[in-house]
This record gives sequence, structure tokens and C-alpha cells, in this order.
Amino acid sequence: MRAVVIHRPGDYSKLTIETRPDPRPEPHEVLLRTRACGVNYADCIVRMGLYSSAREYVGWPITPGFEVSATVEAVGSAVRGHAVGDEVVAVTRFGGYATRLCVDAAQVFKPAAGWSDAESAGFPAVFLTAYYALRELANAREGEAILVHSCAGGVGTALAQLGRAFGCTVVGVVGNRAKIPVAYANGAHHVIARDEGDWASRARAIAPKGYAIALDANGVDTLRSSYDLLAAPGRLVVYGFATMLPRGGDGRPRWGKLAMDWLRTPRFNPLDLTTRNRSVLALNLSYMFDERALLERSMRALMALAAAGSVRPPPVREFAFDDVRDAHRAIESGTTVGKLVLRVR
Repeated sequence: MRAVVIHRPGDYSKLTIETRPDPRPEPHEVLLRTRACGVNYADCIVRMGLYSSAREYVGWPITPGFEVSATVEAVGSAVRGHAVGDEVVAVTRFGGYATRLCVDAAQVFKPAAGWSDAESAGFPAVFLTAYYALRELANAREGEAILVHSCAGGVGTALAQLGRAFGCTVVGVVGNRAKIPVAYANGAHHVIARDEGDWASRARAIAPKGYAIALDANGVDTLRSSYDLLAAPGRLVVYGFATMLPRGGDGRPRWGKLAMDWLRTPRFNPLDLTTRNRSVLALNLSYMFDERALLERSMRALMALAAAGSVRPPPVREFAFDDVRDAHRAIESGTTVGKLVLRVR
């Protein structure tokens, strides 16, 4: 097998492709031959050495990757419901950037009918994040107004689609006006471009009474405004801090900027939360893989929505497996939309 391996944190040059022995499945696992691997911004944070769960669960060296589309090559002795030759989609806590990998059978699912390998590989991580944020944490209800940052990105397009499917009014925020059509195409009812100035005032004008839910992975640049735009009651869901990290350049973190942004990050006072009737919620999908029942329930709900046509895969841009450095460079540029995927031959 071939795998992308990071031996030490750093820039794009730390992404090396190595040949390793094929893995063998444990009794509860399936051996997968990968067809495509999803690329997420979290993978870049892993490469930089800033992803806490990567340090806790794996350490160095590490193979990044949370999702694949694949063919089952072998099944463990205790596995039921999967057979050799099945086409599947799988989620994994790291290890996805590989031509073969072993995954617990509970993390392997039947893909949506008619989707390409790349579309299937780009679906699980962003839609599981979005589903958990909206349904499990924020308990989105029909008729509520929700504010979705990065609405043309992977999780953002998933949030927009799910928000519309749940009967919410979706107001999307994107980095620049070129991304507006993508947000609309994925379900947003209104879209605001931050490069057109004072996005918060325009968001307030669309929902004068405030937002039931704001979903923010930007961090310090928008977090305080997202909180201030909430209705009472209202829920702010935080699932990332992208603006603290580099855009373009050599892929290395800027330690001075990280320190300054950490100091500028809002701190939410419990007394203020109580008197203003607001909640701040947060998630990191990589810490939830032990919650098997939740993972399976969420993935099956998403597959049902996909089968019904209520959600569809985000826009996908493919890179060859050997071009993994280009994929990381692209996703860190801030110019991409939808999902990036590594194509495995």
C-alpha cells in the first residue's frame, strides 16, 4: 500500500508518500481498497502540528484523512453486513490518505446511489459535522433563521443544505462575491459577501429579531459579531478557528498571529449568557468516534436524506493522490469552494 505520512509538523514538504505493508483486519474490521480520499482543512492543521486529537490519539508519524470511498477487500471474522467487493464509504479517525486501510465495521456505510467515488469520499466528514451541529447540538427547528459562515465551503454547503431540509431560513456568509452563486446553489436563502463591507449590519437587516442559530468556524474575525447577532434564545455553534491560520504562503503557522488572535478571541461570561438567554456550543468530530451509536445514527439519517434527494454532495475538485501537497496548498488559499478530494488509481 501507499500512504501519505507526516513525520514532523511543518509545511507542505512534510507530506511524504511512502510504501508500507498492506494492513490486515482485526476481527471487527474491514480492509478497504481506497478509490478516493476526502481532504479537509483539519488535515492541514494536523500537518502543522496544531490538531490536539492527532497528538493525543496518534502522535508522529501520522497519516491524515477522515473519509474515503472504497471497495471492501477483506472482512474480519466478527464482521456482519459487509462482504468482499462491496462499494462503501467510510469515516476514520485519521489514516484516510492511504491506498488501503483497515476501518472498524461500524464506521463503514453503503454510499448514496448514483454518486461518484469523489462525491462519496467528500460527503461524510462535512455532513456529519453539519448534522451534529444543527440537529444534535443546536436542535434546529422549522422556521428558525440560521446564520452560516463560510457558506461556500465544505461544511458550509452541508449546513446550508441541511438547514433548508429542516425548514430553516438560511443566511449564508461567504468570503467574497465570487462564492455567492455556490452558496445559493446549495440552499441558502440569502447570501452576504464579506468583501462587500460590514457583513454584520447586512445580516442584522435580514433578520432584525436575531438568529436562532449562528454557525461559525472562522474564529476571532467573526465570533463576537456572530454572538451579538443571536436572538434570545439563541445558540452559537463553534466548530473551527480558520482565520487564525495561514492563507497562502508556505503552509507554516504564523506563531505571532496565533498568539495575538488567541488573546483577541472572545471569552463568554456565564452571567451574560444567562441574562441574555444565549448559549455557546462547540464540537470537534475527531473526539466523537467512540460514540458509535451517535455516529451510526447520524450517518444513517444523512444517507436517508441523500436517498430522498434532500441533500446532495458538495461541489468536488479532484487532485491526483500524488498531488496531495497541491491539494493542501489549494484548501489553505481560501479560494476553494465545496470539497477537495484525492483520486486514487
